Amino acid sequence: MRITIERSNLLKSLNHVHRVVERRNTIPILSNILLRADGQRLDMKATDLDLEVTEATAANVEQAGATTVPAHLLYDIVRKLPDGAEILLSTSSDGGSMAVQSGRSKFSLQCLPESDFPDLTTGAFTHSFRLKATDLKMLIDRTQFAISTEETRYYLNGIFLHTIESKGNLKLRAVATDGHRLARADVEAPSGSEGMPGIIIPRKTVGEVQKLVDDPEAFVTVEVSDAKIRFSIGSIVMTSKLIDGTFPDYQRVIPTGNDREMRVDCASFAQAVDRVSTISSERGRAVKLSLSEGQLLLTVNNPDSGSATEEVAVGYETEAMEIGFNAKYLLDITGQLSGEEAVFLFADAGSPTLVRDTAGEDALYVLMPMRV
Repeated sequence: MRITIERSNLLKSLNHVHRVVERRNTIPILSNILLRADGQRLDMKATDLDLEVTEATAANVEQAGATTVPAHLLYDIVRKLPDGAEILLSTSSDGGSMAVQSGRSKFSLQCLPESDFPDLTTGAFTHSFRLKATDLKMLIDRTQFAISTEETRYYLNGIFLHTIESKGNLKLRAVATDGHRLARADVEAPSGSEGMPGIIIPRKTVGEVQKLVDDPEAFVTVEVSDAKIRFSIGSIVMTSKLIDGTFPDYQRVIPTGNDREMRVDCASFAQAVDRVSTISSERGRAVKLSLSEGQLLLTVNNPDSGSATEEVAVGYETEAMEIGFNAKYLLDITGQLSGEEAVFLFADAGSPTLVRDTAGEDALYVLMPMRV
């Protein structure tokens, strides 16, 4: 293999692909990236056996061929080369090493044979649909923070994606929960998604897709089966295994009878919560909300360092009440709201609270209270 390629093209593609490769691997080939040069393009592929990313980029191919080299090492070398550089990649006659040359810089990387590189066999996808990158980004952004990191409840370690009838329209819905909070977001269901299986997309895949949907004009093709999902965005194709588990019936935990409404300016509320939570020894400490007509008092008590209070003007006209929440969870949710006002719907101090966005009905949050 012998090719020349512009640094910017190579770096951009490597940036998308190399992130999948784990830093520590017991299987040497999984630390490598597959490079295949043919025609006028270079194909790159990386995998961790659960997630696979491929991308093609333009290159001047003098001699076609394929090899695998250490992913993070190649990325670091290319990243440190000067802007506008031309890079020559060439493998040795025995295929045991690859030279990376640019200007006066020359590197030699150890190669492993292409034949050792694993392929994430996909099988047939049962459903395929296209949606705007902005819609997919919205679904992920609004729900990702609520994904559980508790490995024992592995079925919560991802986003549950499914179609559902809502107010006479078919919606594509994303849901995530860790048992303490729940996030739900909807978009109009794209053509082809009808009847798709409900799937759980793993946390790592969600994070990688989120980084790829940065072009607001782009469209994403999504292919789904019971066991795998594939995202195609331009020249990038990402295939991932799904979490093999059953997502709990989230509808049951969304309260319906919460009738105490509080409206508050989102930015002022978030800043006040952030300020008073400074006094807590760690972010997880509770902040107490004391509600009375037109006023909210935020209180944090920490026996080791002191206490903090702050008053915030709110729209609240029901009977006075007190309720406690995890300050970090409050900030996570308010960080996702795009409207100027947040709407909190309470039942009582021991029941789940609903949070809605005034900017639209496409997102909904549920937050479990804490004892204070």
